[in-house]
Amino acid sequence: MTIQVSERAQPRAAKHNVPGGNQLSWEIVDGPRWDRILADFDGACQEQLYAFAHARWPAARHEPIVFSYAGEVVGGCLVMIQPLPLGLGAVAVTKWGPALKTASDPAAPKLYEAIIDALMAEYAGRRRMTLSVLPRVSPEPDNSEFTLLVEKGFSPGPSLRSPDRYLVDVRLSDAEQRKSVQQKWRNRLNKAERSGLVFERGGLAQKPEFDALFQAMLARKQYTDHSAYDTLPALLGHEVETLRPELFLVRHEGEAVAGAIVFKAGDTAVYLYGATNEKALPLSAGHFLQFNIIGWLRENTNARWYNLGGTDGAEGLHIFKSGLIGSAGAIRPFPPTANYAAHSLPRIIGNTAFWARDIVGRLKRGLEDWKDTRRKQIS
Repeated sequence: MTIQVSERAQPRAAKHNVPGGNQLSWEIVDGPRWDRILADFDGACQEQLYAFAHARWPAARHEPIVFSYAGEVVGGCLVMIQPLPLGLGAVAVTKWGPALKTASDPAAPKLYEAIIDALMAEYAGRRRMTLSVLPRVSPEPDNSEFTLLVEKGFSPGPSLRSPDRYLVDVRLSDAEQRKSVQQKWRNRLNKAERSGLVFERGGLAQKPEFDALFQAMLARKQYTDHSAYDTLPALLGHEVETLRPELFLVRHEGEAVAGAIVFKAGDTAVYLYGATNEKALPLSAGHFLQFNIIGWLRENTNARWYNLGGTDGAEGLHIFKSGLIGSAGAIRPFPPTANYAAHSLPRIIGNTAFWARDIVGRLKRGLEDWKDTRRKQIS
């Protein structure tokens, strides 16, 4: 199967016709329209949401692109144009993209490749930028998207400090899920279910309760938060219900003792935030919370996998998450960013900028880790 990419007549052209119905065409759309389109994609994820990216990286220029083949929408990509210091140009970045509408389509690999070809031609070729792509985590042992990028000449960039992600198979029945989890994890779950805990699906109205749990947890653990927590109001109030993260709470005697916020759209749900108070651990409230979230996702979404996120090197989190994914789940690494430039100068400038940003970020994170350790020692 060969998929051709139609030419664009001008830099920000409107929709292009699909000649003969056999070419991949594309158009740049506005942010709210992009989010509405993305809601129906298997590849939908928070990082591809305009509502999230606009709140998280307001200085970037956001270009949501919709791709069509044979007259039907097949995928898309939110590209962020980030200016470089000293007016040295800009880089084009997409995180967890491109996103396909139907991942199970037999033509999906070819469609993904054609979308990448179009991005390379537009951003690296015509606009003379460095194009940076961070593919999603794949449940398969080999990340085919990252492999394709390398084959096309992309260079691996910096990797995350703790790249492993923990994936739960949410299509299992409750009985199958219990059998899959590790024995110690199952014992804690059984204990929790005898403790009078109540699982509750909340919403924006319950965010103050979750905020209180989250801030109390940070204070208790003396941990500095580096997340995009301040984007939550925009996400929880999103106009598209499918794209609103779910807020779950676990109560004991009416008091919220644990909570989680989960992105549910697409074929992979993602655990965004979790919080507990000091009563949660002896009650095994975290075990009760996550097991019930998995059941809710199975019954209320099309998700195939539930991404529990990483551990940031914390052994306790590794034990908890590896116990939960059990024998049916998988631990897979986030691939490095993949960078491509068609011209020498953008390649040098872009790669230098990416590595400099990574070094500065690691230094800042190291300093914060040292401060957190010192606070714990003093206390």
